[in-house]
Formats: sequence, C-alpha cells, structure tokens
Amino acid sequence: MARPSRLVWFFDLDDTLHNASTHVFGALSLAMTDYIATHIGVPREEANRLRVLYWQRYGATLLGLVRHHGVAPAHFLHHTHRLSGVEPLLHCHAHDLAALRRLPGRKFLLTNAPRAYAERVLAALGIAPCFEAVIAFEQMRMFGQLRPKPDARMFRHLLAGLKLHASDCVLVEDTLVHQKAARRVGMQTVWMQRWLHGSQLHGPAAAARLRRRPVYVDRRINRLSTLLQG
Repeated sequence: MARPSRLVWFFDLDDTLHNASTHVFGALSLAMTDYIATHIGVPREEANRLRVLYWQRYGATLLGLVRHHGVAPAHFLHHTHRLSGVEPLLHCHAHDLAALRRLPGRKFLLTNAPRAYAERVLAALGIAPCFEAVIAFEQMRMFGQLRPKPDARMFRHLLAGLKLHASDCVLVEDTLVHQKAARRVGMQTVWMQRWLHGSQLHGPAAAARLRRRPVYVDRRINRLSTLLQG
C-alpha cells in the first residue's frame, strides 16, 4: 500500500468509525420491521422475514422494498433512521478518532445510511470536519436507480465523478462483500474488525474467520492508528 499521504480514503460509518452493533443496529432493525408491518400491511413476523430477506438478496432492505412494494426511499429512510436520543449511545475509541484526524490524504465518508443520520453521527463523534464530503445512500444513484454498496458500477461512477484513479483509493470497511466489489474496480481495501468482535460474529468458526484475510482484502486492522503506519 502506498504512503497514506498519497491516498484517498473512503470510510464506512457504522461498525467502522463507531460501535453500531451494540445499540444502533438493534434499534434500526426494530424500526425497519415496524415500517414494513405498517406500510406494507403484513404481520410483524412476516415483516421481519422480509427485512432480512431483502437485506441478504439486495444488500439493503430498502432496495427490496422499492423493487417489490413501490416504497418511496426518502419516506423509508426518514421514518427508520429518526432514532430519537441515539447520540448518547454512540461509542467509539478516542485513539481511533485522533488517528483519523492525523491521517494524511483526502477522506470521504461512504455509507449506505441516509445523509441526515450520517451527519448526526459524525457531529456526535466530533469528526465531521475530517471529511471532505459525505456520500450517503441517497447519492448512490445511476440513471435514476439506487446503486448502494456493494454495486461495483456505483464505485466506478463515483471515482469517475471525483476524477480519481481506483489504485489511489482505499475503502476502509467492516463488510467484506463491499470490499470485494471495491477490489473489482481496482481500489485498495482495509477490513476494520474492531467492532466485529462480540457483535454479529460468535464462536470458534467466527474467530477463525476474523483471522483469515480474503484475497481481495489488503489489510486487516483493529484500530485506525494502524493506517498511519503505511
């Protein structure tokens, strides 16, 4: 990997810059299930099934709701990401945030979360000034179609719009399928594992998974300060 000063960094938000698994993801899952039950008109058990099914099939629950139920993206994002009082629950490591501030090179936030939520989280963590721009779910559109991570076409479109060479760009992310897509377009990849321990990964098999490094991952890290080491 090239020296940090020569790179353009794209950071994911949830479970990359802060611990979302402990509080935020649970609240989001409940809000999405409530939304599906209310606005699609199905029992809560079926709503939860659809939430998981669409997330697994399309990479985002919203994409399935748009495709199969005609849900308006802005309406869904507004109602599911209000999360009143979430700010005190946000948790990160001070050393990670200090490293982010010191990290040379251009930095962008690239998240499948809606912009309003992303900006709230960045403000609560005190790191909004670190980023040149926030690229959120609503902006990941091509020809009128939503193309969030892990759509490789979106990565290509994004880099072309910013006039960047893929080989100069690094995606720092907790989700492997997103890194796999980034590598397909020539980006470098860093797998952030700090918040995966004790959250969605459990047991010996999960621990073994964290120790391995897929061929499309350049580095595995547990703290952002590692990025300063080049």
